[in-house]
Amino acid sequence: MRQQRTLRERIEERIARKRRDDVFLPREFRDLGGEDQVLRVLRGLVRERRLVRLGYGVYGRAIVSRLTGEPLLYSPNGFLGAARQALTKLGVSWEPTEAERAYNEGRSTQVPVNPVVRVRGRFSRQLRDGTLELVLER
Repeated sequence: MRQQRTLRERIEERIARKRRDDVFLPREFRDLGGEDQVLRVLRGLVRERRLVRLGYGVYGRAIVSRLTGEPLLYSPNGFLGAARQALTKLGVSWEPTEAERAYNEGRSTQVPVNPVVRVRGRFSRQLRDGTLELVLER
């Protein structure tokens, strides 16, 4: 007789299957269980350093640093790529800033360092990873 998988096992399996996604929202797991149960599992995964919390209801894939032992956001495009993915999943329309467009088009040699995104419409959440915080332009 097969044993029923726990909610945690099903959430971990879904996270592992979504290789292209670096950011997860609790509503993506709504079909697996109740909201409180899903949030409890996600908080447990944050405690175990398998996920990092980027903001209210936004979690990112994590790896453990060999140097410090602390969890780090695992995203090929860095924090800015993960933040943009989160904005897209939250349904917020965004676009690159003027400084980033100028650099990409070759009009400027200054590399944009800070994670900045131009947001259209209303968005008041804060997204951050450690000391990096997403700056929103209006």
